[in-house]
Amino acid sequence: MKFPQFSMLPFLMVVVMLSLSGTTLSHPHWDFLHCLSLRLANYSTISKVIYMQNNPSYSSVLNASIHNTRFSTPATPKPFAIITPLKTSHVRSTLYCSKKHGFQLRIRSGGHDVEGLSYVSEVPFVILDLLNFRAIKVDTKNEVAWVQSGATLGELYYAIAAKTNTLAFPAGMCHTVGAGGHFSGGGYGTLFRKYGLAADNIIDARMIDVNGRILDRKSMGEDVFWAIRGGGGNTFGIVLAWKIKLVPVPAVVTVFTVNKNLEQNATKIFHRWQYIAHKLPDDLFMNVWITKVNSSQVGMKTVQATFRGMLLGGVDELITLIQDKFPELGLAEENCNEMSWIESVLYFGGLPLQSVDILLDKNALPTLSLKAKSDYVKEPIPESGIEGLMSMFLEEEADNAVAMIPAFGGKMDDIPENELPYPHRAGNLFEATYIVQWTKEENAESRKYISWNRRLYSYMTPYVSKSPREAYVNYRDLDLGINNNDYTSYEQASIWGFKYFKNNFKRLVQVKTKVDPMNFFRNEQSIPPLLSPWKKKGN
Repeated sequence: MKFPQFSMLPFLMVVVMLSLSGTTLSHPHWDFLHCLSLRLANYSTISKVIYMQNNPSYSSVLNASIHNTRFSTPATPKPFAIITPLKTSHVRSTLYCSKKHGFQLRIRSGGHDVEGLSYVSEVPFVILDLLNFRAIKVDTKNEVAWVQSGATLGELYYAIAAKTNTLAFPAGMCHTVGAGGHFSGGGYGTLFRKYGLAADNIIDARMIDVNGRILDRKSMGEDVFWAIRGGGGNTFGIVLAWKIKLVPVPAVVTVFTVNKNLEQNATKIFHRWQYIAHKLPDDLFMNVWITKVNSSQVGMKTVQATFRGMLLGGVDELITLIQDKFPELGLAEENCNEMSWIESVLYFGGLPLQSVDILLDKNALPTLSLKAKSDYVKEPIPESGIEGLMSMFLEEEADNAVAMIPAFGGKMDDIPENELPYPHRAGNLFEATYIVQWTKEENAESRKYISWNRRLYSYMTPYVSKSPREAYVNYRDLDLGINNNDYTSYEQASIWGFKYFKNNFKRLVQVKTKVDPMNFFRNEQSIPPLLSPWKKKGN
């Protein structure tokens, strides 16, 4: 990148501002700040874009998009600066100055990375926070939309529903998740059995590569376009915006919830569900949540399996289908509700149905500490295995834990596993995500909750995929393996890489080697180039 000469005035203003705040900076920090301030237009812009640690707004900006309070403790490494660009030139300038002065760049859209990789690093780093890149342009005539990476899924759904009630987008159920990170890992929700992943429905993108070039699908090439749709974020470049294909939905859909606890044969019903759910018509989404709940016996606990779903159709059609294919569930009309697709977004997001405006509220859900792990299941788990799973949810550490289990099949069976980096397609009955949560005040006891999660994962070993034991990259799990900060060999990264991407990991490494051979864009589980620069130097 080449830049024109700039006035020293903006930098001098920053010097005065930092002097008044008492901030003390080392030479590399000053050099970075000098570099960036010279490239921003004026003091007013700098004050809206650069947040240093002594800035009164630094903590609020940092914490605004932290959705796992396990990584918001006093001991958590903090960025030297947070950059909140207002336009593309600010992004390019941040990239340029970070490279020039040796700061690792962590890119954050919604901040839902469950291992905190978009806002935590063990080496000196800067956060590039895309919170101002939230524009969404919906074109109902051509059934497409452009969405910037900093927009949340809730903002996207809201924008679509404001224009039409018969188009939607197949992405996740949590409305506060950022589009950029979600799309980068694949992204599934209530429409994925009908239309595939969010990434399957991306048709163009606007990205800045490591050299500062602004690229679209044509100029980046099909290999890079393939890689950014499921290969994980913060790896191949900075994706600013995505062009997505909207999908048709009926004006009325039907949702349902049926709860079954252990005393109501939850184990047997879930066992039966495994044989049926993936074979049901692709118009039907079904998942199961396993949680601990209060028992009907005072002071006692039990385990509940919550069967939830949505049919792209009316209630009569749904009841007829379930009574025919899965009568064990006992679905009745009182378990069902007809509504619009956008109301179903609120329903599955655990939000009140009265107003869609809540989709614009990034703070509508409580923020807790958590640890997540994931599996894919290809053969039905025997009843004895399910009984053991249920019993683990009666343990003390599982008071705020959940196993989320969406049925696969449908469109997912039709897409080859090398179509995109996300490989978990045909042959999977369901995916299982194990999440344990605790309050920020309990962070001192986090080890016992994480230990429970790991024991549950270990218990599930005989019942899940093997060679590799597959995992979903959007539920990152550093227990699977991590990169070194400097040189990471292909063999070392393969330990976790094949779990997320199977054989697609090989192609991802080839793409990375081509577009970012010096491995500037990196984190603990980013795709490494085939031969890292440190290795070339003989280190």
